[in-house]
Parts: sequence; structure tokens; C-alpha cells
Amino acid sequence: MKILVVGSGAREDAICKSLQDSDRFNDVFCAPGNAGMRLFGIQTVDIKETEFDKLANFAIENDINYTIVGPELPLVEGIVDYFNEQGLKIFGPNKQSAQIEGSKIFAKNLMKSANVPTAFYEEFTDFGLAIEYIEKKNQYPIVIKADGLASGKGVYIVDCLDTAIDILHSLLVDHKYDSTKVVIEEFLAGEEFSLMAFVDGPNFYPMPIAQDYKRALDNDEGLNTGGMGAICPVQNIESNVVFEAYKRVLKPFVHEMDAQGFGYKGILYAGLILTGDGIKVIEFNVRFGDPETEVVLPRLKSDLSKVIDTLLNGETVDNMDWRDDGVDLGVFVASKGYPENPDIGKDIGTKEQFQSCRYNLNFASVIENSTNLISDGGRLYCVQTHANNIQNAKDKIYSYLEDINTDNVFYRSDIGKNSI
Repeated sequence: MKILVVGSGAREDAICKSLQDSDRFNDVFCAPGNAGMRLFGIQTVDIKETEFDKLANFAIENDINYTIVGPELPLVEGIVDYFNEQGLKIFGPNKQSAQIEGSKIFAKNLMKSANVPTAFYEEFTDFGLAIEYIEKKNQYPIVIKADGLASGKGVYIVDCLDTAIDILHSLLVDHKYDSTKVVIEEFLAGEEFSLMAFVDGPNFYPMPIAQDYKRALDNDEGLNTGGMGAICPVQNIESNVVFEAYKRVLKPFVHEMDAQGFGYKGILYAGLILTGDGIKVIEFNVRFGDPETEVVLPRLKSDLSKVIDTLLNGETVDNMDWRDDGVDLGVFVASKGYPENPDIGKDIGTKEQFQSCRYNLNFASVIENSTNLISDGGRLYCVQTHANNIQNAKDKIYSYLEDINTDNVFYRSDIGKNSI
């Protein structure tokens, strides 16, 4: 089969490698992809993820069997609708459904209709009214979220009024992340985990749960990022809790979408937290999570290309087999200054060095010169491995990372700490 993956990050790298690991001998392309992917035989295509016409033309001209969309932006902007109008197969939710990630207010209202447990919330477009609400609430910490897309960086946990004022000013007055609306919601304390599922209308097929680490620094300190690493499975979340998430979150939400005529086909991501009052939803996303994908897909024993082909044909997936032994761990290496001011344009290692790495590498914001890979954004690459237990996985990855040059990069040294 010929398959096109849209996106340029480590998530898309992991999807491509999973598609390549097939007895179908898939011919996999990634648009636009990145220089790191090419080191491992992934064919990149110089088309941006929002150039829908060029992507569709590439699919037509190259007899692509179907396209998979990795990042949220093209989904929110309607790439699935565009491809469908051209008669092209594409795996991902349509523009209406993508509002679940494109607007936190939309998602909250849908959760309310589905009776899915989540934090209490209020929405604001007015700077002054938002401050008045926080003053009246006088409850800290509290969470402020930009309503639209912010690449995982538009969520703030606020512990005092002065900080809240600064953040609200940046979002509602300065319009950081192009935000014109915010959600102010209850801070939920507990153990977080991620649950992804393949969805086709009323049917859903859960993946193993994972846990990602959003804060930039060790001990969950520093600013929120797009994710500094992940582990799968999550040893400190019991199986009965996972089944409860199927019953109280996935099933009612998927059925509510179907009842409202969304025609949802793609990946649904639930960011969950186990609180003292039970499971609650932090957020829903409409695509594979990043960095969760980098540690979840290596556990899939079934053929990913066949699973997606089956769903696109409207057929039932009879069996989806997942590895149930050991753990998978992934640690991101990022540019110094990330997430606010990543230091780009720096050498991060030779191509030969990366190609000889004995662990799996999923690349993100990198470009190349004749001999080296160069930083071109915040998160650069994820080092991933499988091991019998978490300590063995940590020993493997961190022994490798201890030998890299950290003049221009950094990484967290405690990924997987919750599972030890």
C-alpha cells in the first residue's frame, strides 16, 4: 500500500515507522517530515501540512491508498473535509469534530451533554470580568486555558491573583496564541494518564494507557511543554480504573458524538486524572498524542496499516493485539530555552551518531547540513526503548543520553518516576 502521513514531528515519525513495520511492504511518505526521518528511510515530501491542495494533488498523482493526519492544526482547518470532497481516503475527524480540540468551550459543552465527568469551568472574553471571577472565587490553584490551539503550551496553573492577571492580560489583551477567549476551571489534583482510542462512529478500540510529562524540568517544575517524555503502560493506575474510564468517559462521549451526527472517524485522545472523587477529563484531543504515540505504537502487535484501512472501509476491527509484557519509555531531548525561547540553529550531533544509536529515535524539529542535524525548534528527538521493567528502561536511555553533548540541549532525568 502507498500511505501518506501528514506532519513533521516525532509523533509522525513513530506513525511512519509503525506503518513500515508491516508484511504489506507499505510505501510510506511523510509531508513535510523532517531531516531526521530521512536518516531511517522515511520518504519526506516538501509540502506543508496546511497546503491541502498540494497534499491532495500528491495523493492523486502518486496513487496514495489513504492519508493519515498527525497534528491538530490541519484537522481543525478542515483537511479531512477537503480530501473527502476530492474523493480521497483520509484518516482523521472532520472539521466539525475537530472543534473538540480547536475549542475548549466546545469540548466542555459536549462533555456536559454526554455527562462525562470534568472540572467545573467558566468561559470569558472580557479581561475585567475574568479577573472579577477569580477574585470572587478566591480559590487557588486555579487553571486558565487559552480556548484555541496552543501546541500544549496554553494551559496555566495559577497560584495567586497577580499571576492570574498577568496571564489573562497576555491571552485576552495581547492575544497570545491568537486567543480571544479563555476557560477558567477547577484545578484537579491526582494522577494523570492518557487514554487513546481508534474511533469509527459509535465504535471505539482503546489503546494501552500512557503517561506523559508536560513540565519542562525535573520534579514536574518549570513551564508546560508539548511533552518531555512518556511511559506505557502506567503501572500506578489499576486496571479497574481503566475500565471505569472506558465506561464513564470513552463510551458516553463517543456515543454522544455519534448521536449528534459527527461521523467521527479517527483517533480520540482523553487526558484523564484520577482524583479523590474518581476519574475526570482534563481535555480531549482529536489525534494521536505526542509524546504518548512514541511509546504506545511500539506495543501494537497488529498491523497498523491494516487497522486503519479496515476503519476507513467502515468495517469492524475483529482483533487488535497489543504487547502486554514490559514497559516502553521515551525521553525527549529539547533545545535550551524551550518552551518559550528555544535556541535554534545549533548542531545537535552528527548524522552518523544518530544512525548508529542502538535505541529507537523519533525526530521532530530538526534540519540538516552535510554532516550534522541542526535544531529548528523546541523538541528535537525522542529516545525510546522497551525493557522488562521501568528501571531497566531508564538505565538504557539515560546511559545513552549521558554521552550526548548538552551545550545546546536539555532533557528531563526523571521520566517514568511515577511508575517506580
